[in-house]
Amino acid sequence: MSHTPDSKNKPQKRRSSGGSGKNGMRAEAGNANRNPKPANKQPQRVKTSREVALDTLVRVSESGAYSNLQLNRALQDAQLSRPDAALTTELVYGTIQRQRTLDDVLARLVTKGFDKLAPWVLQLLRLSAYQLLYLDRIPAHAAVNEGVQIAKKRGHAGISGMVNGVLRNLERRLDELRQLPGSQARKASERIGIAESYPDWIVDRWIKRYGEQTAEAMCEAGNEPPHSSLRVNTLRISRQEALDKLKEAGYYAMPSELAPKGIVVGGGGNLAQTEGYASGLWTLQDESSMLVAEVCAPKPGDRVLDCCAAPGGKTTHLAELMQNQGTVIANDVHAHKRQLIEDQASRLGLSAVDPVTGDASELSSRFETASFDVVLLDAPCSGLGVIRRKPEIKWTKLPGDIAEIAAIQKRLLKEAASLVKPGGTLVYSTCTIAPEENEEQVAQFLAAHSAYELDSNWPADVLSKLREAGVADDRFRGELQLLPQQFGSDGFYIARLRRKA
Repeated sequence: MSHTPDSKNKPQKRRSSGGSGKNGMRAEAGNANRNPKPANKQPQRVKTSREVALDTLVRVSESGAYSNLQLNRALQDAQLSRPDAALTTELVYGTIQRQRTLDDVLARLVTKGFDKLAPWVLQLLRLSAYQLLYLDRIPAHAAVNEGVQIAKKRGHAGISGMVNGVLRNLERRLDELRQLPGSQARKASERIGIAESYPDWIVDRWIKRYGEQTAEAMCEAGNEPPHSSLRVNTLRISRQEALDKLKEAGYYAMPSELAPKGIVVGGGGNLAQTEGYASGLWTLQDESSMLVAEVCAPKPGDRVLDCCAAPGGKTTHLAELMQNQGTVIANDVHAHKRQLIEDQASRLGLSAVDPVTGDASELSSRFETASFDVVLLDAPCSGLGVIRRKPEIKWTKLPGDIAEIAAIQKRLLKEAASLVKPGGTLVYSTCTIAPEENEEQVAQFLAAHSAYELDSNWPADVLSKLREAGVADDRFRGELQLLPQQFGSDGFYIARLRRKA
């Protein structure tokens, strides 16, 4: 994806998926017989979409909490209407995604500097500026007025006056300020970093690895809303039958261009609340992630190990591919996540899944050497491939984190390899875009383990789609780095290795 010349550095307007109205008050439950007199307690004021978004942004910023988890808690507590919840979601993710661009614009308008602003004031200015610059369904005056009203409720007259002045100045100068982000930068990484809202160090890495044009496309893709996709449980229903059910329910649904059992879904609503999900007809999963188990290609009756399994998406996919015949040991270091795996397997009707708890770096002390037909190590990683789902990764990760996590991956990969039978398969995957964690990690492993080699014998239905899209070519050896702009899915690395017989 590339910008046209006249839109190169302009913040692009985006259609909001929700409204901006307030909810009515929630009625308090009471017993008329026990409380005949009116209660003196004042009903709790219901927060607006923007107030819930502001609270979430402040908590994410101050505590380092994951945006998706914090937002889910906030929405549950606030009990917003569906349109208001959609607006809150858009404001939270959009403000975090576009943080650097917003700050570049606001810095021209805040005369005293960001370092002197209270955290909630800075976040209020950011989410208000996001609406003005990026959301075309919200009138500018509404975004300004709501921002000023929140400032009046939470701060003193001086703060509300400052917020009012900044936002009205931004409203007056919108056309001018939209042209500016990144336009005066001297380096490509800085231009892209400001225009697409990424730290320079990430852009620099991607430019060096893929070139300026591809790096910019990667950044653009990371700012797009993730599309919904699901994996069909073909033990219970065919993909065509699932497509028909979704369309009958009013969803836009089409076969994935990447994953053989995947469906891309649109039309709003929470797919985890559909009858098909509850009855185990499908699982919510990103298309890139679906490829991992497909590349493992386990056979019915195999003994399989998923080293870092929670929450169980790849584990259950492995069991489905095995026709629920054999054993998939699903290991995870966190004891409380074992229940997540058990719940997934139960919902999908998979008895082959055996969840266990333990450190993946100590698996050889619990399982016999060379005792598995297939071992999957979906390793912990820096997560640079899932920025569109967790935008705070851009601002919380540091360059040093990559070397640190790569050292952990190296130990885990060595441990996992010891458990594969001769002639068996080892699959290594991550949801990041960093050579140290991916290609270089595998190259170092192969150099130290002569019993292993890359295996290009990927399933034909997977490889054909990759070749058709130009993602895999004649030089394909058995490893692949998927980029977020290629299929609109997460950035993923997958390598299939074979232990020589």
